[in-house]
Amino acid sequence: MNIGNFIFLLIFVFFILFFLYKKGIIFANFEKLSPKEAYSLIQKERNNVFILDVRTPQEVKVDGKIKGSVLIPLYELSKKVNQIPKDKKIIVYCRSGNRSVSASRFLSSLGYEVYNLEGGINAWKEEGLPVKQK
Repeated sequence: MNIGNFIFLLIFVFFILFFLYKKGIIFANFEKLSPKEAYSLIQKERNNVFILDVRTPQEVKVDGKIKGSVLIPLYELSKKVNQIPKDKKIIVYCRSGNRSVSASRFLSSLGYEVYNLEGGINAWKEEGLPVKQK
């Protein structure tokens, strides 16, 4: 193997690992829940769950939201983290599950018990779970 091929292989492996990290597949410091698992947790532990929506207000207008969720866009999360209770389980979601991975990593690093909704509100809606239109 020549040096050019080796460098290409290294770059390729780096991008694969980076992709898996960004998706929360590797090195995740939080748990992932399917939409049905999240819905079940919300139903069973309503008073012990805080549902965090990290989308933009415009996305909420278009797609609706999970009933009872609190909107704190990802770009405001570090400034508003004090609005999130430490004594509850936190279910984080976005549109498709990418931004919520970043939010989940951040909150977990601060000691929160975090669950990331896999597939975001898109997957939630595909499962036919209830959405509140704003």
